[in-house]
Amino acid sequence: MGAGETVAAGKGGREDRDTAAVEAGLDALDSTATAARTPLRQTLRERALPPVAAVVLVLLAWQLAYEAEIRPDYLLPSPADVGRALSDQWYEGTLFSTVWTSMWRGALGFAAAVALGTALGLLLGAVRTLRVALGPVLSGLQSLPSVAWVPAAVVWFGLTDATIYAVVLLGAVPSVANGLLAGVDQVPPLYLRAGQVLGASGFARVRYVLLPAALPGYLAGLKQGWAFSWRSLMAAELIASSPELGLGLGQLLENARTYQDMALVLAAIGEILVVGIAVDLLLFAPLERRVLRSRGLAVAR
Repeated sequence: MGAGETVAAGKGGREDRDTAAVEAGLDALDSTATAARTPLRQTLRERALPPVAAVVLVLLAWQLAYEAEIRPDYLLPSPADVGRALSDQWYEGTLFSTVWTSMWRGALGFAAAVALGTALGLLLGAVRTLRVALGPVLSGLQSLPSVAWVPAAVVWFGLTDATIYAVVLLGAVPSVANGLLAGVDQVPPLYLRAGQVLGASGFARVRYVLLPAALPGYLAGLKQGWAFSWRSLMAAELIASSPELGLGLGQLLENARTYQDMALVLAAIGEILVVGIAVDLLLFAPLERRVLRSRGLAVAR
């Protein structure tokens, strides 16, 4: 072996050792990040304490406003009055049935919106002409307030469940489709070419290449789609109120307004808010963490 070959071999050996050292360091960092999980007490302090403190401050400010008699008590009830309204619902057996009626409608409407919005998003993403023609319409529908569809849906379907589901679909499908389109636009072309080389075509290309790569944008569209579904549902239940439709949160809110029961009005608003927060925390937040973690963008906790 000549001097040049010896020097080259030495450099190659050093480069191999450097590469191995870098890989070992990355492995050590990864294992450290995985092992160093946040203690439960610290997690509760960092994540649970701030929102609890915020709720307590809001209740204190509310109680102070009530005691200062900024508005008459029949217009601004105290937190205790609202608590009694919730307690009355509990003892009457209507609290969970009312929440369940709206949640079941919201879940069914959202599931249908996901199916239709996903199919529409994939179609527009695959056919350029359709996207150019329907893309602005889809964006316009997304910005249109859902309550605007309620009168038309009542005329078309009457005071039936079909009216409520129609309003939910018209409010949520554009958000799901636009979210998927945004995710598809961000897929690196290299992924699509790699899938094509590996023989992925048709449904397999969508299932194993396109949707996984577009998942962050798609998930954002699903989250927004649920928000639109829930708001559309409340708008439909508020306006399309009928005994035949059963008692949902929107109907409860409208009944409380009719009887000028502000304690029940605020209680119903609180129930609507709690359901929205619970769905976000229990469904979408874990999904977002899992997606980010799978892409190395979040440390496991």
